[in-house]
Amino acid sequence: MKFLFQFFWVSLGVLFFVSCAEDQKRVIKTASIEFTKEGELTIYKGMSDSVITKYDIEIAESDYETQTGLMYRESMGTDEAMLFIFPTVEYHSFYMKNTTLPLDILFIDENLQIVSYKENAKPLDESGISSEFPIQYVLEVNAGQSQEHTISVGDRIVFKRL
Repeated sequence: MKFLFQFFWVSLGVLFFVSCAEDQKRVIKTASIEFTKEGELTIYKGMSDSVITKYDIEIAESDYETQTGLMYRESMGTDEAMLFIFPTVEYHSFYMKNTTLPLDILFIDENLQIVSYKENAKPLDESGISSEFPIQYVLEVNAGQSQEHTISVGDRIVFKRL
């Protein structure tokens, strides 16, 4: 009988502890990461002066920024984008790990010309998305905007920092 009594109290204590731990897991929430405007970017049709669209941009150029990108973001405005700037021209591969936003990814060479792109990159997909060519810049925009603005290979960007 004493054993059953002790077993009851130990079981009740474990149940209470597990219950409290589960409650704590539900309460913990990280603050959402907000967009920080660090520049402005314009996309032009080919080599013309015809403006396709404009974006406010957040710039990623440190190792941490380029590795994290838009991970953990809950939303991005239709006129907002992230511009990745790499120190050298080379092949790059991106993936959507921890990224919940569907994106269009535009790969841009050292002459600021779009050389390839991936439409509707699937959220949370860890498959590699290759630039296909050596590049120095990548622009991530909300999925569907490449098609909406008829952005294509050969279009070019111009950006300025604030």
